[in-house]
Amino acid sequence: MINAALLKQNGEKIGDIQLSLEVFGVEDNQQAIYEVIKAERAGMRQGTQKSKTRAEVRGGGRKPWRQKGTGRARQGSIRSPQWRGGGVVFAPVPRDHSIKINKKVVRLAMRCALSSKLRENAMIILDDLQLENFKTKSLVEVLSNVQANGKILVVSTEVNPNVELAGRNLPNVSVQTVSHISVYDMMNASSLVITKDAIARYEEVLR
Repeated sequence: MINAALLKQNGEKIGDIQLSLEVFGVEDNQQAIYEVIKAERAGMRQGTQKSKTRAEVRGGGRKPWRQKGTGRARQGSIRSPQWRGGGVVFAPVPRDHSIKINKKVVRLAMRCALSSKLRENAMIILDDLQLENFKTKSLVEVLSNVQANGKILVVSTEVNPNVELAGRNLPNVSVQTVSHISVYDMMNASSLVITKDAIARYEEVLR
C-alpha cells in the first residue's frame, strides 16, 4: 500500500489515505499509453469530410472540343480535375477513424497514468468536493486552497451540477467523472484533483 495525503477543501490535511499498489504503484508503460491516446484522439475525429470526384460532379458529359486540329490540348470533359469546377483527385470521403484496442491495454494505460501523477506529486486527494453555489469564484477558491496549478483535471464519481457549472468558465479546468475520463485527459493535465470516492472506484475497476 502507498500512503498519500488526504485534504479538505480548505487545504487542511486530515490524515493519510492508503492507495493500492496494483493501481497507483504501476511502472510506466509508454507503449500502452501511446496506443490508448492514439486511439482516443482518432475517436475524436468526425470523419465527415467529403469532396466530389470527377465522376460525381454534375455536367461535363460532352467533349468540349474536337480531339485534333484546334491547337489546344486534348480534353475529354470540363469536369476533369485541372478545370475550374472540376472534380477532386483522390477526394476525401466519409470514413471511420476509430482504432480497435484491447480493454486490458486501456486499463493498463489508466493505471500507468494514475501512478505517474502520484509519483510526480501532481495528484491532490480530497475528502469531498461540494460547493454551496455554482459561482466560478467558489471553485477557484477551493483550487487555490489545495494549491492546484496549470491545467487542472477535477475528477469525482458522480456529476455535481455546482462544480460542473463553476468550472465551465475556467479555460484551464476540466470537470469529469470516473466513467467519462480518458487517458488523454489524465496525461494532458498538470494537476489532478480527485475525491476519495473516485479513488475507491478506480481501485475497484482497475484491479
